[in-house]
Amino acid sequence: MRRRKHWGWGYEDDAWSPQQLRAAAPGLEEHLRIAGGEVQEPVALEDVVLPAPRVAPPAALASICAADAHARASHAWGCSYADVVRGFRGRFDFPPDVVARPRGERDVEALLEWAAGANVAVIPYGGGTSVSGGVQCEIPARFDGALSLDLSGMDRVLQIDEVSQAACIQAGALGPALEKQLRALDLTLRFYPQSFELSTLGGWIATRAGGHFATAETHIDDLVESVRAITPSGAWQSRRLPGSGAGPSPDRMLLGSEGILGVITEAWVRVRPRPQAHSLAAVRFGTFETGIDALRAIAQSGLRPSNCRLIDAEEARMTGASDGTAALLVLGFEAAQDALAPVGELLDRGLHLCAEVGGEWDEGAVRRGGRVPGAGRGTGGDAVGAWRAAFFRAPYLRDAFVAMGILSETFETAITWERFAALHAAVTAAAGETIGTGGRITCRISHVYPDGPAPYFTVLAPARRGAELEQWAQIKAAATDALIAAGGTITHHHAVGRDHRRWYDRQRPAPFAAALRAAKAAVDPAGLLNPGVLIEA
Repeated sequence: MRRRKHWGWGYEDDAWSPQQLRAAAPGLEEHLRIAGGEVQEPVALEDVVLPAPRVAPPAALASICAADAHARASHAWGCSYADVVRGFRGRFDFPPDVVARPRGERDVEALLEWAAGANVAVIPYGGGTSVSGGVQCEIPARFDGALSLDLSGMDRVLQIDEVSQAACIQAGALGPALEKQLRALDLTLRFYPQSFELSTLGGWIATRAGGHFATAETHIDDLVESVRAITPSGAWQSRRLPGSGAGPSPDRMLLGSEGILGVITEAWVRVRPRPQAHSLAAVRFGTFETGIDALRAIAQSGLRPSNCRLIDAEEARMTGASDGTAALLVLGFEAAQDALAPVGELLDRGLHLCAEVGGEWDEGAVRRGGRVPGAGRGTGGDAVGAWRAAFFRAPYLRDAFVAMGILSETFETAITWERFAALHAAVTAAAGETIGTGGRITCRISHVYPDGPAPYFTVLAPARRGAELEQWAQIKAAATDALIAAGGTITHHHAVGRDHRRWYDRQRPAPFAAALRAAKAAVDPAGLLNPGVLIEA
């Protein structure tokens, strides 16, 4: 089996060698227009020193547990820039004492029972792609140990209801495995976050992840029919229904719970026939602000495009989608049967709205029909294909940037249309003051709604070697303070974790925080599950 890297993104056999990176570094620096430093190598796993495990599972659970260096190191951090830097430097501050890979719900129940008796905190791991400090075992001193709960062994599509177009899927299923199993019946969940390759259905639900659709069904919330979770107080399962007005929704409470209210083990999700037709165009705008006007017109038109992402000129240049002289809108529609939803006609209506505010496109590059590509596959050598390929490859590049001495990190939010310009100006100014000479901040709009956009910011700068964590913390704090002050949300789809807690505490209403604490106490009275996330430990 392929083995995940003990630090950073992806698999050991899919990483650049130091020699390859040294050869590529000058070209990358020239393209980014950022000067890095000497290419460094990560601390090898054999040179990593981890503290001895404080606890050991009972013999009955030994077959599904591991405490070797690779298991513990690879489950110690998520995939934020700070996590990657720490792993690269061989710094593993909070390694789990044990990593467990249950094979079914009985194993999950047995592990929670042991953890409760042994005073061990339990951190649900998902795919480990958290970029907000959601999976690290940073636990209070009152616990005697930490267990990282990896559900990757629970990865099957259990049942498909073709009549209602829904599927029951285990929470540990990775995006590609999930889609492969649905493809046998020509169905799809059609949910492609950037982390698709390595993230899980349970992780998407626990973090309210954002997916493929740029309008309408933007979050996993919109695709969930019911959720089942195992808690220290028993099983929690919502009734499978298309909708209900019977009080607060049980499955909606698990959505975004980040592992503190139970271990999500399976869910019924809405699936659909695989799309057969799509239309696609790349539209240029002289300014990012003009592109925003087009976005708002499209979002409020009722057209509901599947792809409607605006990229500022500099980010478009860096991804190879344009020469950097114009902001770029990726606009697309898709349908299972083109006769039912003529995707070419829908695209033309969207292009008309773009033209009304000065949008331009190359008619020869417009696609008004054809097969829809799968996740991670480009659509050709054009602007859209270049951006799409860069989007899914970005996590791999960030590992390379760390080795090259380039800081690369993102943060995202959502805001109503009338406040967007002020937020964009405030955030870019605050970040720009702390980034310093030689760095920059770019912005794209990842999702759009009738009442507002979801801006997604990217920071690139020469890293201060040895002080990368402090450097990023200063930039993040300045930008996030400005973001919250402007009325945005601390996160649109990256979850709260530990990294966003202090801003989340400012955003949420105090009575809701009290209600969340009460719910936590009811299902997890000992506070075993992911302590410190969403509420105080």
